[in-house]
Amino acid sequence: MTQHAPLGIAVVGTGKMGADHVRRINDVISGARVTAVVDVDAERVKAIAAGIEGCTAYTDPAAAMAADDVDAVLIASPGFAHEAALLAAFTHDLPVLCEKPLTPDAASALRVLEAEQKLGHRRVQVGFMRRYDAEYLKLKALLDSGELGRPLMVHNRHRNASVPPGYMNANLINDSVVHEMDVTRWLLGQEITAVTVLRPRPSSNAPEGLDDPQFVVFETDGGAIVDVEINVNCGFGYQVQAEAVCERGSARIGEAHDLLVNTAGRWGGSIAQDFVERFVDAYDREVQAWVDATRRGEVTGPSAWDGYAAAAVCEAGVRSQNEGGRVEVELIERPAFYR
Repeated sequence: MTQHAPLGIAVVGTGKMGADHVRRINDVISGARVTAVVDVDAERVKAIAAGIEGCTAYTDPAAAMAADDVDAVLIASPGFAHEAALLAAFTHDLPVLCEKPLTPDAASALRVLEAEQKLGHRRVQVGFMRRYDAEYLKLKALLDSGELGRPLMVHNRHRNASVPPGYMNANLINDSVVHEMDVTRWLLGQEITAVTVLRPRPSSNAPEGLDDPQFVVFETDGGAIVDVEINVNCGFGYQVQAEAVCERGSARIGEAHDLLVNTAGRWGGSIAQDFVERFVDAYDREVQAWVDATRRGEVTGPSAWDGYAAAAVCEAGVRSQNEGGRVEVELIERPAFYR
């Protein structure tokens, strides 16, 4: 790739998230193009490639990564397939934007950390897109400024209108609350040391076998307490809200009151219906930042360490769900490579 040539990207996984990234790279951001699409569904991936000039369809990620026109990889396949795809990318020393999770568990995430460190330089950015959301960026800047003093508590609400069949208790932690885990670590600059999961009486909206909603509490090594209401069958839309309570004030994001309408004796606005709609701008900023950094020969954003830390906190959260009570997070000492 020459300095001014578009970055050739292989998108691995073309489900809802991967297909949206293909659209984003082709139609929204600059400096890149999709040169390969990979999926186990051969017919689907052929159809996607047929609509993109100069794009080749693959069913094997390793084959796509060996292609001459692939300069970087965006992994959007299911989490269980991430480790193999990441290690294949390392074989070719390719920069990677990997959608969360880095891998499904802490042990496999550690293997990825070890493999990346053997390369001698970072190659992975993990797709925790909330770090690129305009409101979260404002909250982060405010907390970092020290204007409100030390953060003492953070209250979070994470609500989905509904979830697909097969979504179970562990998904509440691994697929949903994982975002609060990462954003807590990022906003506060602190590691999460313990997790407690509490369960109120399940909503009548929850499908059989799912204890929804739940209330999750994090403790951090900086002495902060963070809570998360996770409520994935609320019925009315998708909401993500956060309030940081500090020594000299508080700050809240996620109200989304950018347009209020008064009509027919009522007032109100609209509520996003899914995460793609709510965080579309954050995804655009995330992928553009990754492309820009890659073209500069840099890797920025959430690291493989952040992916591993989230996996370790998830494991503590699932244990608390299953066993009850407070569970401490088992985390290795952070390697100098990721400091």
